[in-house]
Amino acid sequence: MSVSRISALGAIALSGALALSACASENNGAAPGAGSTGAAAGSSASGDCFSGDLKAEGSTAQKNAIDEAIKAYQTACSDANIDYQPTGSGAGIKQFIAKQVDFAGSDSALKTTPKDGKVEAQDAKAACGSDAWNLPMVTGPIAIAYNVKGVDKLVLNADVAAKIFDGKITTWNDPAIAALNKGVTLPSTPIKVYFRSDESGTTENFTKYLKAAAPNAWSYDPGKKWTGKGEGKEKSAGVATAVKGQDGGITYVELSYAQQNQLPMAQIDTGAGAVKLTAESAGKTIATAKQTGTGNDLALKINYATKEAGAYPIVLVTYEVVCSKYADPQTGKKVKSFLKTFASDAVQKQIASQGYAPLPAEVATKVRTSVDAIS
Repeated sequence: MSVSRISALGAIALSGALALSACASENNGAAPGAGSTGAAAGSSASGDCFSGDLKAEGSTAQKNAIDEAIKAYQTACSDANIDYQPTGSGAGIKQFIAKQVDFAGSDSALKTTPKDGKVEAQDAKAACGSDAWNLPMVTGPIAIAYNVKGVDKLVLNADVAAKIFDGKITTWNDPAIAALNKGVTLPSTPIKVYFRSDESGTTENFTKYLKAAAPNAWSYDPGKKWTGKGEGKEKSAGVATAVKGQDGGITYVELSYAQQNQLPMAQIDTGAGAVKLTAESAGKTIATAKQTGTGNDLALKINYATKEAGAYPIVLVTYEVVCSKYADPQTGKKVKSFLKTFASDAVQKQIASQGYAPLPAEVATKVRTSVDAIS
């Protein structure tokens, strides 16, 4: 199935997760040029352009998507310099809280419960001097990508995946893998696990899946820092490249990176049969997400333990984490201007070619309303 098909149907599914009531606020924050056919045409009109610098960092999962948005904005607004560093979700949040960047990209919403004596949402609010908001901007599934010579089709379930990534299953012909892949000739090749060495929202979403769907096999708490076994590589590109060059390699990585590296992706059996990573299957899980944020904070909760027939359970949403009211009003105007472009129809359609799901109309309206409320 084509990337654009995955993107379009996945986006339709997400609209159900953030269904808006008829009394939702008017879209005063709609992106200039929304509905245009070209990415640059979706950028802010010249009168809305800013000049100078805007700094952000975080999620590597959204790198290819935000690169498209930056290109579109800077094509229309040549005096703007937008610097996004794909350092990982954890690093992005830390830099945002430390007031080193103007917004952060994160594959998980700000934590509202204590961890290591800190509460991310509270720290971000203190740094902003106002509420910090989680704005979903990019959606997409996480693939379990592998490279095993002679194996073009592979089925895993949460229990077996957990044991592989925890170093308890160490060869590809292990009986537990063979039981899920009847008729497939599996080699005795050692399994080589690669994980994200940087703090990553992708890691957090993947471990949320393992913990929710295989609690007896995965004993670790979900988090941005990897707690299983394997060899660490920096960022999404690092783990994808490592697997591509290693017979027996396996990792968890965003769909776009698996596709770029032409890596096969495991089917996932949630108990209702093996499910391929497709638009419909990922969309069925995204559709079960619930909004946990209030007002202009659009944080979501995903049901990783879904057993719905045909649902691919490992998905993520990348948020732009912003201040609702910036201490420097000019910074607020810059963030608002750029995010209007990112949320515009033109740019959201453009990122579909990179393996992402564009925001559906209903969600885009909600996101644009939140963006327009930034000051």
